Amino acid sequence: MLGGSKGFTFTLHCLLQLTTEEMDIVQRYKLTEYPLTFSTIQGTQVPRDTIGHLLAGSAQTVADVETLLGNEETIKSACDKLPTLFEVVRSFGGQQVIDYPRV
Repeated sequence: MLGGSKGFTFTLHCLLQLTTEEMDIVQRYKLTEYPLTFSTIQGTQVPRDTIGHLLAGSAQTVADVETLLGNEETIKSACDKLPTLFEVVRSFGGQQVIDYPRV
């Protein structure tokens, strides 16, 4: 075998579901275009999947299972970072007091 899946294709369907509070954050801070994954095109990294893209649902068809599994892991890893993003955004407009000298 020379790789590939001999004429088969595989489709990865993705749909991001957020809580009402998270959706409010996305809308308030216009995060629909926030990039979650990237592709490299001619040596330049460009956004591929955004929050809005995954909220609307996306599908990608690939020629082999290894690529499918790699793409799935990439999307899962990107979504794992969303709680941190939302936590940072929740602090916008707030105050943080830092005592000096820092210990």
